Amino acid sequence: MEEAKNVELVIITGMSGAGKTVAVQSFEDLGYFCVDNLPPALLPKFIELMRENRENKKLAVVMDLRGREFFDALYETLDKLGEEDWITEQILFLDADNQALVSRYKESRRSHPLAPNGLPLEGIKKEREILDELKGRAQIIINTSDLAAKSLKEQIIKRFKEKKQNVFSVQVVSFGFKHGVPIDADLMFDVRFLPNPHYVESMRDLTGLNQEVSSYVFKWKETRKFYKKLIDLLMYMLPYYVREGKSQLVIAIGCTGGQHRSVALAEKISEAIQKEYTSHVYHRDIEKRKGKK
Repeated sequence: MEEAKNVELVIITGMSGAGKTVAVQSFEDLGYFCVDNLPPALLPKFIELMRENRENKKLAVVMDLRGREFFDALYETLDKLGEEDWITEQILFLDADNQALVSRYKESRRSHPLAPNGLPLEGIKKEREILDELKGRAQIIINTSDLAAKSLKEQIIKRFKEKKQNVFSVQVVSFGFKHGVPIDADLMFDVRFLPNPHYVESMRDLTGLNQEVSSYVFKWKETRKFYKKLIDLLMYMLPYYVREGKSQLVIAIGCTGGQHRSVALAEKISEAIQKEYTSHVYHRDIEKRKGKK
């Protein structure tokens, strides 16, 4: 019985300065297992390891091919892969016009690897000649001359993401201001103005995960009004973060100790966001509550 091809390999290559770094970051956001700057001679060994351990179904490797001696080994490996029944491979070739590449080298003040002591254009021409045959074997060619990094990322995600895959995700974090603010938050909201269950003795050692505490927090008109306005604001903003190419957004909700109000709000906010986007909730300071045994 023929084995289904259930592993996908993308080889990212092309002209130096054409955007390979942006490309591999895009594949990481798509959930690919990525290897940067893999020497072509190690590709057969890498493939063999992937054959033995198929936990990673989507692979992407970046290869810089600046010497002709690399090509025989690469083409031999690709020909063998074409005969395999467990993996499919694609070559993504990133190209750009000479003028665009020269401009990028001048902006970065780097020398071209094939002309370390000469003009960038000299190295670009040498590299283009070396890579000409590989470009002809590529299944996907993207010219990045007029593409900003964001636009290149959008093209790659559009081409390679699964139909039901949602690359963008939201993490809602509850925290206590007395323990410090989260340094990785993109958006932060202070809910210390809401009525505090801490002052109700029966709830002091409970958390916002407890139904009694959550009901107390949301029984107040100001809480419900704040929650509605915040969800309206977030649902307005989130599509623009997606359009901007952001892969993850961290929303921090803070109260005094990170035990009651912020926890209850974070749970409800994440639940609402999950109707449209992938969302996870994390309660950073919930175990730091006073009175915890």
